[in-house]
Amino acid sequence: MTNPSLLILPGDGIGPEVMAEVRRVIDWFGARRGLVFDVGEDLVGGAAYDVHGVPLSDATMARAQEVDAVLLGAVGGPKYDDLDFSVKPERGLLRLRKEMDLFANLRPAQCFDALADFSSLKREVVAGLDIMIVRELTSGIYFGEPRGIFEEGNERVGINTQRYTESEIDRVARAAFDLARKRGSKVCSMEKANVMESGVLWREVVQRVRDADYPDIELSHMYADAGAMQLCRWPKQFDVIVTDNLFGDLLSDAAAMLTGSLGMLPSASLGAPMANGRPKALYEPVHGSAPDIAGQGKANPIACILSFAMALRYSFDLGDEAARLERAVEKVLADGVRTADLLGEEGVTPVSTGQMGDAILAALDASL
Repeated sequence: MTNPSLLILPGDGIGPEVMAEVRRVIDWFGARRGLVFDVGEDLVGGAAYDVHGVPLSDATMARAQEVDAVLLGAVGGPKYDDLDFSVKPERGLLRLRKEMDLFANLRPAQCFDALADFSSLKREVVAGLDIMIVRELTSGIYFGEPRGIFEEGNERVGINTQRYTESEIDRVARAAFDLARKRGSKVCSMEKANVMESGVLWREVVQRVRDADYPDIELSHMYADAGAMQLCRWPKQFDVIVTDNLFGDLLSDAAAMLTGSLGMLPSASLGAPMANGRPKALYEPVHGSAPDIAGQGKANPIACILSFAMALRYSFDLGDEAARLERAVEKVLADGVRTADLLGEEGVTPVSTGQMGDAILAALDASL
């Protein structure tokens, strides 16, 4: 049998720095747990533009289609602000999502106890928070037609169309229900069925899928605006939230800030199963390229490391090893190890990117 395969795309800004720590973690699992991955590396974003004149080459795209999972660091930076829209670094990421047909975006919002005071909400509201937002990623208002800015009478009008097919709703609903079976067996579906026909269809299809194939899952429905309020009021009532592209974009960023630091959060984008049964998959930290601190050893690698933990769980069905890595991160934070973005206590000296990696590897060693 061949080893599972990974394609690493460090990208721009702090991407190479945080991805270097992920490489160390991958090597640790190979050396200490016998989990050997075939790892390749390539260019994306501005780094790809500098070499190829495009933010993602055809050859790199082909490699991404062939591997079991892609790990991406970050793309973009002020160096590329004046480029034509078609070749901006972000277009490389969008091409990966589109051509791999990554329709389900998984955005966890987990608040480690050691960081509960970093949230703008009270500790008792967020401590122990562990929810997952499943956002439909390839349809909805960002892709519907007609769209554009048009002349209408004596003024211009901007048009975007919210459009969903039954099959698009069906497949993301199934992704959410399958995920819930590995967690708390509870799904809340969010839309605006009170004012949008697409929301009416969304609610009908999600309910139909649950009733037909997931009777063991507790399903509730909530209007997305009420959901935003409830995320701020009592977020621990939720386990898995499934929603459309637009509402998922808004709700996942709101949920991210419940944890106290955007730099701590991983994400996964999953598609249909390949021939080997594994889903098409792209894993990346939620944070951006942070060009203001790039190359200074200040970046927090935890979000990128936790993205690899998601790959262990969702691409390779290694939930126990993913949990091992997550516990190592939690222990390091509980021990007070902090990169500069996590400083809250006076008198705490921040560690470097590499030192945070050292601490996590030491915690992994201690787990054996």
